[in-house]
Amino acid sequence: MDVKITINGKLYEKDIEPRLLLTHFIRDAAGLTGTHVGCETSICGACTVLAGGLAVKSCTMFAVQANGAEILTIEGMAREGEMHPLQESFWEEHGLQCGFCTPGMIMTCHQLLTRNPSPDETQIRGALDGNLCRCTGYQNIVKAVQSAAGKMKHRRGAAAGD
Repeated sequence: MDVKITINGKLYEKDIEPRLLLTHFIRDAAGLTGTHVGCETSICGACTVLAGGLAVKSCTMFAVQANGAEILTIEGMAREGEMHPLQESFWEEHGLQCGFCTPGMIMTCHQLLTRNPSPDETQIRGALDGNLCRCTGYQNIVKAVQSAAGKMKHRRGAAAGD
């Protein structure tokens, strides 16, 4: 089956098996390995990407379901050589240890901050309910999201001429 999927602004046109999962399309057909394969049952969230701006677990979505969609992966977060504020904040606030869950966490938090630019700790933890981390205990992840929210607010203000 022919599909056309735009990932991080680049169009990928492939003939695929209808049962191919989006996560495998991203990793194998597009060669973008930042989207991790964890549980393949939607429990861990390591495979989270944005599809049309919505956080989705790509291990439970067929690539054919993404035909015509705009997908954003962790590789698409940086712009012109500069990390996205979420990426910076995860680094600065030690929101990662082994890093396996980090791409999915960042993509989930991207959706959160798009919807709610100033989430409190409870809202951040609620948004991360579908993402598992076995290393950090989540506290530094929450700090990273709070830090990124502040940076993004500051950048929006600077862009608006404040």
